Amino acid sequence: MKNILRFIFFILIQVFVLDKVPLLHQYLKPSIAFLFILWLPFNLSRVALMAIAFVFGLALDYFAGVPGLHSAPMVLIAYLRPFLLNLLLPQQKAEITYSDPSTKSIGIGPYTIYIVILTLIYHIYLTFIEWMSFGSFLFFIGKVLGSTTLSLILIFITELLFFRKVKFKTNAG
Repeated sequence: MKNILRFIFFILIQVFVLDKVPLLHQYLKPSIAFLFILWLPFNLSRVALMAIAFVFGLALDYFAGVPGLHSAPMVLIAYLRPFLLNLLLPQQKAEITYSDPSTKSIGIGPYTIYIVILTLIYHIYLTFIEWMSFGSFLFFIGKVLGSTTLSLILIFITELLFFRKVKFKTNAG
């Protein structure tokens, strides 16, 4: 239920707040919607994660009126997420302790690296899709760095404002 509410919340914030800031969009495209994918539980399979990311991206694309613009980067970060988590976490910690990624579950250092890398990848791919039709390479790099920086600031503010209750995984079945 909480993930359904997050799905709706992130779509509404992205579509009706962040996408409505007219002066920024030429140079910066702030985004926190993909945080929905990053906050999904550890125990989802890669296929399920990618399917959820695709549906989430399609919902954003529907409101943006640009098919594939958000769904492609969402699926990419959903695909890369398990690889990155496996690199950042000792395997036994991810299996024993918590149900989803957060500063409490994986630690502030690994969580920050996790968020920064996937945010950067998301914005590189999203901006590349937009850039293929216009712009110079310097504009592309500037937009990626600016959008990533602004999105990271918004993500860390979101982390501070919305406390997420951390659940332990249990092996009782």
